Amino acid sequence: MTEQLAVGVVGVGSMGQHHARVYQELPTVELVGVADANEQQAAETADRYGTTPLSADSLLSVADAVSIVVPTEYHYEMGMAAIDAGVDLLIEKPIADDPSAGRELSAAADDAGVTLQVGHVERFNPAVRTLSEITTDLDVIALDAQRLGPPTNREIGDGVAMDLMIHDADILLSLVDAPVAEVYAAETAGNQYVAATVEFETGVVATLTASRVTQQKVRTLSVTAEDCRVNVDYMSQSVQINRHSLPEYIEANGDVRYRHENVIERPTVENGEPLKKELTSFAETARTGGEPVVSAADGVRALELVRRVTEVATAT
Repeated sequence: MTEQLAVGVVGVGSMGQHHARVYQELPTVELVGVADANEQQAAETADRYGTTPLSADSLLSVADAVSIVVPTEYHYEMGMAAIDAGVDLLIEKPIADDPSAGRELSAAADDAGVTLQVGHVERFNPAVRTLSEITTDLDVIALDAQRLGPPTNREIGDGVAMDLMIHDADILLSLVDAPVAEVYAAETAGNQYVAATVEFETGVVATLTASRVTQQKVRTLSVTAEDCRVNVDYMSQSVQINRHSLPEYIEANGDVRYRHENVIERPTVENGEPLKKELTSFAETARTGGEPVVSAADGVRALELVRRVTEVATAT
């Protein structure tokens, strides 16, 4: 049997605890410790998942790979510490609070021969993986992403675009292989609702909406192509393809009625927890030294786009 990979989690708040839970469930890794600035939080999490509470430095001295799930402002500092220690790392999105810091992390990881993956977990949503296979054969015209929800009961340091829209920015950039030409954006409700339009040099247009003030949780993506429309629901992990739309007027018994028929396909999607798929992929990449599904360069591109959206929205 292959020796287990020693892994740890730096930062065990609401999201970091899920990283610890998933690592504890994976047969290919050993959760050797967790670290957090809140020592009580670290101790409680360690007790829950059968591991050891450690300082960040101590954890980096015993782990082969770590998840860094600290507030964004500390991503660069903790990322560099892991790289300096020769430890492979997954940094939760966004890669850093500034694109230049993200590029520095990327260069440092390359120089050290360390795997750096960015935690854009929606890439591992089974519905998104199915969509990626479908779009390779489509002439995409436009995309529309909505990531909406009610106010949260916890403090979030990042704005709604950086916290929520960045997921869809990453998916968008993974599907459209072209430079961004123009960005238009606006915000309301104290920057808790942001809408953006992104134009690519190929002519593809995308609309992105992120909200923390909508009293319905929505996580959807629609792709309009020349011969179909593909609808993705992230939460139900479902994909629906609408083809051959045939609108027509029918006369019957002297009445004219409107009828609209189309063909709907529902591809099979192998459902599963995206975070578990993400951490499984990260552990395998760390073990083999391969290229991560979401690279540091991917993380920087998504961050650059969202920063651009934020700057345009706040300037209007």
